[in-house]
Amino acid sequence: MRRVTISADDFGLSEAVNEGIERAHRDGVLHAASLMVAAPAAADAVRIARANPGLRVGLHLVVIEGPAVLPPASIPDLVDAQGQFPSDQLGLGIAYFFRPSVRRQLEAEIRAQFAAFAGTGLVLDHANAHKHMHLHPTVGALMLRIGRAFGLRRIRVPAEPPAVLASCGTRVGLGDRALFHWTRLLRHQARSAGVAANDACFGLAWSGHMTTSRIRRLLQDLPVGDNEIYFHPAARRDPLLDRLMPHYDHEGELAALLDGEVRALLERIQQP
Repeated sequence: MRRVTISADDFGLSEAVNEGIERAHRDGVLHAASLMVAAPAAADAVRIARANPGLRVGLHLVVIEGPAVLPPASIPDLVDAQGQFPSDQLGLGIAYFFRPSVRRQLEAEIRAQFAAFAGTGLVLDHANAHKHMHLHPTVGALMLRIGRAFGLRRIRVPAEPPAVLASCGTRVGLGDRALFHWTRLLRHQARSAGVAANDACFGLAWSGHMTTSRIRRLLQDLPVGDNEIYFHPAARRDPLLDRLMPHYDHEGELAALLDGEVRALLERIQQP
């Protein structure tokens, strides 16, 4: 049997993102969204989530390229004076793995983000990380251990099967195959922690460009098992999206989530 969760990242990033997520849930096929608890429009996202109890909300953990919950003085080795994590994935990955003082600060920040989510009063449906940083073994282990204390039951494993991408006409490189195999570590960590995870995930190769035509094709080739397809919808462009994701087609992704044929394909897939 094929099961599908349609999700959206960056809930709380901006009001344009929040509006897109609400429309995609109310009028489209969106099941779940992942909340950035320290993002500029997080309070607006929580308001929307409360008004839409059918929308399953989880934590979108930010430990790269985004705002922290704790003040800079508490985590000086993680963030700049404005409380922002840098974008240097390699540098952060090395520091998270090799520097004990950084790991202690990272643990405190991850705990603070889970606590901030709990403070919203929303039910914690799942967790994942911005830029998939939970694929880093230190981040993944901390997210699972701390998350369990806050009731975490499910995470996203960003394992995008190369064979499915190839069947959809997307060229698959060595990096894509290597990343797919690397996700086995996170899956093992989740299984050891007693936390559920999807079998396959789609949205990496086409990130920011999950267009209607691509989703229609993907749904016809979707593998058996538990699948997650994640999006970055927004109702319109705004200065923050232009700065952070200038090449993403947020509005095109929203259109895919609202597409009638996509809805019909999903309904056929998930019929018992």
